[in-house]
Amino acid sequence: MKRLVLAALLPLLAHAAAPPASPADDPYLWLEEIEGSRALDWVRAQNAVSQKELESEPRFKDTFDRLLAIYDSDARIPDVELRHGWLYNFWRDAEHGRGIWRRTTPEQFRKAAPAWETVLDLDALAASEKENWVWKGADCLYPRYRRCLLKLSRGGADAHVVREFDVGTRAFVTGGFSLPEAKHEVAWRDADHLLVATDAGPDSLTTSGYPRIVREWRRGTPIAAASPVYEAQKSDVAVGFAIYHGSDHPREIVQRAITFFEYAYFLRSGDHLAPLPVPADADLDLLHDQLLLRLRSDWNIVGHRYAAGSLITMPLVGFIEGRRDFQVLFEPTSQVSLDGYARVKNGLLLNQLDRVRGRVTALRYHRGQWTRRTVPVPESGEAEARALNPDESDQYHLHVQSFTVPPRVLDGTLGHDEHRLLKQQPAFFDAGGLEIAQHEAVSADGTRVPYFEVGRTGRKTDGRQPTLLYAYGGFEVSLTPGYYAAVGAAWLERGGTYVLANIRGGGEFGPGWHQAAVREHRQRAYDDFAAVAQDLIRRGVTTPAHLGIQGGSNGGLLVGVAMTQHPELFGAVVCQVPLLDMRRYHQLLAGASWMSEYGDPDDAAQWAYLSRYSPYQNVKPGTRYPRILLTTSTRDDRVHPGHARKMTARLLEYGQPALYYENIEGGHGGAANHRQKAYMGALAYTFLWQRLH
Repeated sequence: MKRLVLAALLPLLAHAAAPPASPADDPYLWLEEIEGSRALDWVRAQNAVSQKELESEPRFKDTFDRLLAIYDSDARIPDVELRHGWLYNFWRDAEHGRGIWRRTTPEQFRKAAPAWETVLDLDALAASEKENWVWKGADCLYPRYRRCLLKLSRGGADAHVVREFDVGTRAFVTGGFSLPEAKHEVAWRDADHLLVATDAGPDSLTTSGYPRIVREWRRGTPIAAASPVYEAQKSDVAVGFAIYHGSDHPREIVQRAITFFEYAYFLRSGDHLAPLPVPADADLDLLHDQLLLRLRSDWNIVGHRYAAGSLITMPLVGFIEGRRDFQVLFEPTSQVSLDGYARVKNGLLLNQLDRVRGRVTALRYHRGQWTRRTVPVPESGEAEARALNPDESDQYHLHVQSFTVPPRVLDGTLGHDEHRLLKQQPAFFDAGGLEIAQHEAVSADGTRVPYFEVGRTGRKTDGRQPTLLYAYGGFEVSLTPGYYAAVGAAWLERGGTYVLANIRGGGEFGPGWHQAAVREHRQRAYDDFAAVAQDLIRRGVTTPAHLGIQGGSNGGLLVGVAMTQHPELFGAVVCQVPLLDMRRYHQLLAGASWMSEYGDPDDAAQWAYLSRYSPYQNVKPGTRYPRILLTTSTRDDRVHPGHARKMTARLLEYGQPALYYENIEGGHGGAANHRQKAYMGALAYTFLWQRLH
């Protein structure tokens, strides 16, 4: 089902509150006023400084134009969903800046230039309604998918409105289901009933700012009259739900996200909710009559041990009756992990990482039996099977690519070995003479940390090679060797070297790789990152003056820590939509939802380890730091822009070289359209090349 969260919480430490922040110890609290006039005046002044410096660089305009051409290119491969015989896609290009929702037939899609029908023109809608709408998706009613709940955001924030739309008439439904701007969860039960979790006032939200009450809403009645189905605690992260079709009858699962990594699941039948007693850190899913569990810790039950990282299954009815005789569909090794799976109508496609390179296995379920076959994958860095519609089809698209090979999409059907090349994206940068190597660095505790290095064959090892190091290291997110067109065009083509590090905190080697670097063990991720930097220098790839680092969100925190802990290792830092003030992160927007990843700053014992790396608190006067560019978005309602604002202000106070740019739109992605995305990219790559070449 839809994954709200990830996994596992350590035992709570004795709670002793650390003193709250005040203007006396944080003189920049006023920068947390997102749209305060004083704060926005400061933002505009900083933006002007950054724009004046970076836009005046000779390469800035060329980089912007190149990136925009890539993002707007008609040669990009559309990502599609199958709905009642139509393939739907949301598309942005030079003509449609905000985008169009469109559809075509499978037969047309196989052509080099398919004929598309426009279902909704978001540019026209935004102009007519005088709103800066950004597309957030559509949830359509099974099985004909004619009625849809469209999700539209102002400026790209996570919060969005919901409006019922008819794809047959190409119009919003008069008097149809509609919700005002908030962070919603919605799903169709049938044509006249929805499951809804929404903001119905302060008591309806968790401390993380997400809905905590699931209701059933009947057409023609006000949302306030919707019947309660389930109510979580205010201290929980959120509630969620999933409705499964495609079998004898729909099944409903309600999910309580206790923390970002712990859940409770309930099977809904009529008005009854039956708890499903599975491990709290497991991901639960259904396929026909089968219960699927993806484990994040070892599970010992009824004489069986199921390893962390495994995918196991058994009949749902048998589980409810008390049986626990699971069948193992996937069990990890030290090198092979399950990165995810695609659920098709009659089985699963397992997307695996074999030493961070993609592999796919097909599992077919028929008459109570599972059969397995390896999906032939062209030699590549990244391979991912994506279902077209798990409720109505066994079709899937196999996406393959690498650092230097553009994406290809192959058409596949569960149970068949044959794949047909469906789409081939042309090259967006010159990869001639580039080579890819995978190396290992040894971290502070002896752990071997792999990283990919992409650069010109025969490049000099005189320490003058401009090198960009990128990583994430959190929330079990895996970084894989895909085709990064912007990196290729703006960095590799110029002669730069690009490094992708698979540090702990990510999911490249399963849940244990993530859990090794959470809460009090977070420093391991930062040690891993520093070890990769040191290994690049040791091997003669580069030197600190020519080594830059880049990261966003949790990766922004990563590079912030790297800069403050090892300023001697780096020549430039790009820090995007970051967390940086770990004393107050849990009080800002969605920050409370991440305490099981980082820890609770109000607990003195946990603040003790958070305080040792929190970048905002660890900037020291008199220390020489590498020059940094910090970027964020005013409309980011997930990671508060105050993190980047306050860090910049403190660095400037201490006379440190820092540039800052805040996009007024964009949400947590930093940009609401291709033009903004290209502009933000041009700022970053211009800054990096200016400092490192």
